[in-house]
Amino acid sequence: MSEWGHWWERLPAGVRTQVDGYVLQDHFMQAVRTAWEAGRAGGLGLAHAQFLVGDRYRHFGDRIARTPDCPVDLESLTARAAGLPGRVVAVEAVWDGDTVHDWFVILLAVTADPPGEHSLATVYRDAALRSLGDTATGPEPSATVATRAGTALATHLGVPFHFASPDTPNDNAPRWQP
Repeated sequence: MSEWGHWWERLPAGVRTQVDGYVLQDHFMQAVRTAWEAGRAGGLGLAHAQFLVGDRYRHFGDRIARTPDCPVDLESLTARAAGLPGRVVAVEAVWDGDTVHDWFVILLAVTADPPGEHSLATVYRDAALRSLGDTATGPEPSATVATRAGTALATHLGVPFHFASPDTPNDNAPRWQP
């Protein structure tokens, strides 16, 4: 039994079934919320619920229907950019993060007429490692993949590519300015 197994056994069977259902569908946050809400009266904290659900992910392994990775190939990114309202004037990569994925990179298309920014792809660390395979180097594989994909798209579109902090996660790095 894992470190969190005693918490798992304390949850009602119906809740355990529901949590496992969410895990098998790769709905991490819903699984955590379900476990936490059912277990908090007995002392299960939110952080412990996250660890408990992490154990369930390890338990099911390859049986989980993982959320598909965002495509970062040039053809897919070009098609997404072509469908945006307005003319693409830059491609930008920015850091973001959360408690589920840690740090990740979002590739954006910056448009004019109308002005705006539009998400083209989100590059999570695990997806980046799968994409890079044996060529994974450096501390931030998501930045490596986003830089390669963003540079290729920007070159293809004839616009600048901007990534203010490719070596260090920083969600407050300076943004692209025309």
